Amino acid sequence: MLELSAVPIEMAEDVNVVIGQSHFIKTVEDLHEAMAGAGPHLQFGLAFSEASGPCLIRRSGNDAELVELATRNAEAIAAGHVFVVYLRGGFPINVLNAIKAVPEVCTVFCATSNPLEVVVAQTEFGRAVLGVIDGMPPAGVETAADVSARKALLRTIGYKL
Repeated sequence: MLELSAVPIEMAEDVNVVIGQSHFIKTVEDLHEAMAGAGPHLQFGLAFSEASGPCLIRRSGNDAELVELATRNAEAIAAGHVFVVYLRGGFPINVLNAIKAVPEVCTVFCATSNPLEVVVAQTEFGRAVLGVIDGMPPAGVETAADVSARKALLRTIGYKL
C-alpha cells in the first residue's frame, strides 16, 4: 500500500529553507561547517533524520529559533536521510554550492523562501520525499518590459554587473 501526502513547510518572512537528502550521520556536522563557513553573519538551523540505528532527528546551528524550526519540519516530513536547513541573513545562492559539496549530500530538493510543500510517499517500510511544490504556478510568459525589470533587479541587488 502506498499513501501520498503533501507536508506543508513552515516559513517565516525573513528565512529561506534548503531541503535535501543525505546518507550518513556525519551530515549534521558537515552541514554545520558548510553553513558556518558561508559567512560570519549568517544565522542557521538544521536538522537531519537518521534512517538507521536509533533513527533520531539530529540537529545543529547557531540560532536556536532556526534549529527548532528545522527540527519541527524534519519531524513533519519524517522521511529517513532528509535534511532541512533554515537560514537568515543570507540567501540560498550564498550556501547552495557549499551544501552540495558536502560529501554525504545526495540531492537537494529545493532552496527557497516561497510557500512550500514536500510531497511524501509512505509504505509499510517507511517514508520518502518524492519532490516539492515550490511557490505558485506561472501566471504567463515574460514580456520585453519584464526582461528589463529582471535584469535591473539583478544589478540593483548586486548579482550582476
